[in-house]
Amino acid sequence: MGEVDSAFIQIPENRPKLSIIQAEGIPVINLSPIIDNTVQDSSAIESLVKEIASACKEWGFFQVTNHGVPLNLRLRIEEASKVFFAQSLEEKRKLTIDDIGFPGYQDTEHTKNVRDWKEVFDFLSKDPTLIPLNSDEHDDRVTRWTNPSPQYPPHFKVIIEEYIKEMEKVGFKLLELIALSLGVEAKRFEEFFIKNQTSFLRLNHYPPCPYPHLALGVGPHKDSGVLTILAQDEVGGLQVKRKTDQQWILVKPTPDAYIINVGDIIQIWSNDAYESVEHRAMVNTEKGRFSIPFFFNPGHDTEVKPLEELINEQNPSKYRPYKWGNQ
Repeated sequence: MGEVDSAFIQIPENRPKLSIIQAEGIPVINLSPIIDNTVQDSSAIESLVKEIASACKEWGFFQVTNHGVPLNLRLRIEEASKVFFAQSLEEKRKLTIDDIGFPGYQDTEHTKNVRDWKEVFDFLSKDPTLIPLNSDEHDDRVTRWTNPSPQYPPHFKVIIEEYIKEMEKVGFKLLELIALSLGVEAKRFEEFFIKNQTSFLRLNHYPPCPYPHLALGVGPHKDSGVLTILAQDEVGGLQVKRKTDQQWILVKPTPDAYIINVGDIIQIWSNDAYESVEHRAMVNTEKGRFSIPFFFNPGHDTEVKPLEELINEQNPSKYRPYKWGNQ
């Protein structure tokens, strides 16, 4: 990507401090009580639900272990991602789709009008994914987003599709725990994913950057969807804004764990019981970094609003309903 030009330079208040605070207290949650189908320990599950509630309320971020995703599959997709990004820019740009560059390859994404120091490859969970043509709710026309078919590395598409299935399994398990933690039925959220789900997988590559004090891999933002399930490599770089003091905290990679963050939709469904948290990705001068987030999102026609079960005179709705696909 060469020298940093003005498009990459963050405004002063968003520039990263290179003397960083290591994360203390971000919960690491063992999911084995719900992954191991041979044992159903109700007290262990109850304890797990309490852990999830505390993590969502206090942090909006947590890590999960014993999640059921085969380590071999994760290693395969991580290796395939590195091989893919090692290709020439010309080859990668052959997988840029349409003018919007989504899904497929892109290297010009911006966060809050500042260019991110990264390149990405996006792949839809459902192919095709149907999206409203415009924000007019009386207009039923849709546009069809379809996945690219990368020829290199070998079996890349098959690996991605297999990995997405595992991410969806984890996503639905986590949603059950979150539902129970809010006091609603475990399968409460599933109805929002039955039709026209808009989830997608993203492969990120953050090349070494000569000016890590000026640029960011991804600028400060919150995720607009339901959940993000993130695999980051040993290089690290994810920072979370701690709710208690608004300090940027580095999330240290935990081997074979996934980092989970609550998105805006969970905040709305919970009527602010849980909060979507600001985060960003740092870069460094020496090493490239790779990460793989799965953005777990509902159907485009989902009406997003606080759950009726959580609304009463003492706790009135704090949000107006909106259509996810039109946001």
